Amino acid sequence: MSAGWVAATVRARALAQRRAGSGASAVIARADTLGDGLDLLVGTAYGPRMAGATDMAAVERATDETVLWHLRVLAGWVPATASRLCRAAAGAFERDNVTALAAQLGGGRSAPEPFELGALGTAWSSLRTSASTAELAAGLARSAWGAVGAEDAAALRDVLTVVWLRRLSDTAAAARPWAEAGAALVATRTVLVDQVEASPRLRRLLRPLIGSAWERATDLDAMRTALPRATGALLVGIAAPADLWQAEARAMTAVETDAFRLLRSALPGPDAVLGALAMLATDAWRVRAALASAAFGSGHSEVLDAVA
Repeated sequence: MSAGWVAATVRARALAQRRAGSGASAVIARADTLGDGLDLLVGTAYGPRMAGATDMAAVERATDETVLWHLRVLAGWVPATASRLCRAAAGAFERDNVTALAAQLGGGRSAPEPFELGALGTAWSSLRTSASTAELAAGLARSAWGAVGAEDAAALRDVLTVVWLRRLSDTAAAARPWAEAGAALVATRTVLVDQVEASPRLRRLLRPLIGSAWERATDLDAMRTALPRATGALLVGIAAPADLWQAEARAMTAVETDAFRLLRSALPGPDAVLGALAMLATDAWRVRAALASAAFGSGHSEVLDAVA
């Protein structure tokens, strides 16, 4: 293993140690107000970007920016030949930039400032100047994201999410189970929550990850049976589509468990770096859930309780 990977792995493990952790998140969830919860993050990696946050939209942005900052730091440490891993991970932020711009161009509210991706972007530098939905669609078609037809417009985020998941799993084999779980959640929500038929392209994107039997499912039991066994297990015990958040929480917990294993047991190399990135991303998810609880003054987080 090269000295570059050794250095990158050391850095990755150091960054992972700056996470808030499940214990701190539980304490934050019990805070009386959002402000009290934010006070508990002063001095952590989240603190600088949380300064001035007054609502959950600002909190979500700050946690995302913290994860992206960590990603950009690690991208500077991995060997130049391995930058594809960090670029694939950054696809989630490019997806968010694209969907926000698409909403604005479609007559929605103004898009927030885009995430600054730098060298981690794949197509954003050219897509960001799109002046119409047609121009954005043409730019996507020329990029690694692929063509987005009229039938995909309403499900643009889902289409881009699955493209991103497939790209990540193609780059890092250890991420394959995460991609499959994410794909199963997209399919289940599309069919049972949104109650719409998945577009032809979305179905084509999902099939290599979860097959096609799910396309004929009409309820949770049928969906659980139709999905591959590992992903179908996410739906066990869920009584109604409105409770799909429980499956999402289970999926995030599984990613976190895998991340700990990769970071602790993998030799210096891409798997250890992937583990650190996944650990930081799931920690941000926990912090957001905890702060949402503080904002509502509920005294606990139903999301975190479900995975305790």
